[in-house]
Amino acid sequence: MLAAILALSGILSASCASKNTERVILGDEQFSEYLPLLEGQRVAIFSNQTGLVGNTGTHILDTLISRGVNVTAIFSPEHGFRDLADDGSHVGDGVEPVTGVPILSLYGGAGGNHPTAEAMDMFDVLIVDIQDVGLRFYTYYITMCHLMDACGEAGKHLVLLDRPNPNGMYVDGPILDMSLKSGVGYLPIPTVHGLTLGELARMAQGEKWLREGNECRLTVIPCKNYTHQTLYELPVRPSPNLPNMQAIYLYPSLCGFEGTVVSLGRGTDKPFQQYGHPAFEGTYTYTFTPQSVKGSSNPPLLGQQCYGVDLSALPQETIREKKMDLSYVISAYSIMKEQGREAGFFRRFFDLLMGQRYIREMIENGATEPEIRARWQEDVEAFLLQRMPYLLYEE
Repeated sequence: MLAAILALSGILSASCASKNTERVILGDEQFSEYLPLLEGQRVAIFSNQTGLVGNTGTHILDTLISRGVNVTAIFSPEHGFRDLADDGSHVGDGVEPVTGVPILSLYGGAGGNHPTAEAMDMFDVLIVDIQDVGLRFYTYYITMCHLMDACGEAGKHLVLLDRPNPNGMYVDGPILDMSLKSGVGYLPIPTVHGLTLGELARMAQGEKWLREGNECRLTVIPCKNYTHQTLYELPVRPSPNLPNMQAIYLYPSLCGFEGTVVSLGRGTDKPFQQYGHPAFEGTYTYTFTPQSVKGSSNPPLLGQQCYGVDLSALPQETIREKKMDLSYVISAYSIMKEQGREAGFFRRFFDLLMGQRYIREMIENGATEPEIRARWQEDVEAFLLQRMPYLLYEE
């Protein structure tokens, strides 16, 4: 039965991909759907530099204010609101300089990752308009879940203006072992979950994944002309080290290097598009040297010449077909092992990123990429069925 469902899903996916050529209309463009919900209300915004309304180039904050909406607070995620701070760096509270609206950081502000009671008293309706990239270790959805928790406890209305998932065309990777729940893994979902933020919010509530089964009043404004097979190119980089679609597509496969001694190109012009290490000299001839740059002031292997692999010209269709590809990490580990330098290759962060301990253990024991993939395949198939009631878009 499951095989038949998955086969039908693949047929529908191919059909939708071939027929749907109209421009995707984002949730934030559909003013008639959500502006009536904001009349007479104090409105907060959860957004960042990606919150541009459609193809206008105008930010949701400026758009709402220009339409007479009473915007009283801004919640910002990792990297800040309009300016891109380094990955993982704490961003304090502040004031938006153009509009004077208070900015409440949920990545280093007064309340930490959760909004304070004082912050929740500042608004009646929360607008969520932010671009995610569809990975379990990408932090924006985690911040959204914290806000959903807070809105449920405080009786606030959350209106999510949906956006496409650039990695929404497939589901892959292990489901999070909740004993490894962390700031880079919050929900029991695969590494690549294939859902938009709107769908993920619906699923988090429907599956009682929020704190103590909490629920908020949730309204999702879906995109139009979008399916999970739509290739949607982001107009703005979602974070400092995902500068283009090549990096966004390679992100599921290369992010594991963050939990190793190997550089994945932070501090260069090709972050998440290459990987290397000084010890790979003699194995590879391609080189790069991480430097202190905006968005990555202290990258791994700073100032050291790394020998490795350049994936910046790999065809994007090939990347998508390979899905979450662990062969790069496996290859790097094998080289270190041949040199007798495998001790310390993996750090604890690797298990947190992968969401399971068995991936590291299988790599250390010499498992191949297909063998590891087979270990998580049943979990992926079960998740595909589990998520079906929450889908807003054709597969």
